[in-house]
Parts: sequence; structure tokens; C-alpha cells
Amino acid sequence: MAEIKDPENTIVMTLAGGDVVIELLADVAPLHTARMKELARSGAYDNVCFHRVIDGFMAQTGDVANGNMEKDFNIRRAGTGGSDLPDLPAEFSKLPHDRGTLGAARSSSPNSANSQFFINFKDNSFLNGNYTVYGRVIDGMEHVDAITRGEPPAEPDRMISVKVAADVA
Repeated sequence: MAEIKDPENTIVMTLAGGDVVIELLADVAPLHTARMKELARSGAYDNVCFHRVIDGFMAQTGDVANGNMEKDFNIRRAGTGGSDLPDLPAEFSKLPHDRGTLGAARSSSPNSANSQFFINFKDNSFLNGNYTVYGRVIDGMEHVDAITRGEPPAEPDRMISVKVAADVA
């Protein structure tokens, strides 16, 4: 596992293939970073599916209302909800949507991000300045690359657990 410099702003996401370590960018997107940590600490992201996975583009997950594969799960509803928390305002920056970056998923309104996010499989410069970048994979990208593709996938993968590194013993 990569060296974790700031455990309070690092996420450890366990997938079927292994752990993905994500460095959160609190200095760039403090509201999005705080939301991810809050939902991780509450366990809301645990068992949530990857509901939209486009080869050569990105893997989207984080629908804590409809995407939990152990609670009344229906793949057709996954991706239509968020958390009970208010939507977040955009925190656009000059950071590019490069391979391994974490972006805030949202509707057509820039200020509608909530709990859903995506991880870029490749550099996606067309997203730059239009979606909030608030993290980057620093270890385990091979596990992200192995996520089952589909919109939605027939047999979706899930985030088994999502924890703040500071909370992991």
C-alpha cells in the first residue's frame, strides 16, 4: 500500500480485488472532501454498487439511497439518488480530470453534487472546469480498472467498505 501522508484526508475503499487508496484534496474542494468523509464514517458507502461503468471513461458509484446491494436493491434505481444531506455547491478548480482522479457526479446543475462520484479510467479533459475534482487514487488503480463494465452492469461490482484511513486500526 502507498505511504499515507494525511490519514484524515485519505480514503481506503475495499473492492473485491483489493484496496484502493484515495487522497482527498481538502485544500481544493473542502465541502466535497468533508461529505465523503462523513458518508464513509457513517458506513453509508459500504456495499454500494458501481451503477455506471463506461470502458475508456469512468466508473460511477455512491448512490447511498438506491445503490446499497444489501438493502432493497434494484439496479434500475441505482444512480437516481443521493444522501439525505443537502446538495453541494460546485468547487471547480484548475485540476484536470486525469486518470485516477475522483470527480463529483451531478445532474445538469453545477450545484447538485451529493454523494455520487466517479473515478476516471483515463484522462478526460472534456470534463475539466465542469465537474469538481476532489481526490485521486494513489494506490490500487488496477482494482478500479477491473470493475465490471455496463450502464448498468449485469452483475455490478460494489464498494465492500469505504473508510477514512485515520479510522482504520
